[in-house]
Amino acid sequence: MGMAACFVAVDPDSLHKLQQSPALLEGFLYPDDGDSEPPNYIDVDKAWHGIHFMLTGTDYGGAEPLSLAVLGGKEIGDDVGYGPARVLEPAQVQAVAAALATISEQDFRSRFAPQAMEAADIYPAIIWVRDGQEALDYVATYYVELASFYAAAAARGDGAILWLC
Repeated sequence: MGMAACFVAVDPDSLHKLQQSPALLEGFLYPDDGDSEPPNYIDVDKAWHGIHFMLTGTDYGGAEPLSLAVLGGKEIGDDVGYGPARVLEPAQVQAVAAALATISEQDFRSRFAPQAMEAADIYPAIIWVRDGQEALDYVATYYVELASFYAAAAARGDGAILWLC
């Protein structure tokens, strides 16, 4: 199974309500006791850490706004999978979307450094060198989906909630 990264775009009013009442968060993220997904939801499977590394050149952290795309935001509530969820405010979503819009899929692919990713223990570390082109295709596919998610969320004026699930 492993760790996947999940993202949901949230309108500003709902985001504010969740921030004011974090006890509501788990039910929002896992509707119907986890049998369905909230609206405007995506996950990037296990590609999350590879995307972060290829955007920032670091295992964790890095320069904003690119560092916000996968692992950014302010923690909210209790553990909802592999730790607490994190919130990006609408202005942060706008900044992330604008930054990702400058990185085409080809540009993103050019950042692939399998040896460095393996050395930095980028999850899942075993695939980067071993799978090469297949690993690159995997992470690039999810990068395109994530960039589209942020573009759509920014166009609506949404914030976002990110969590490892």
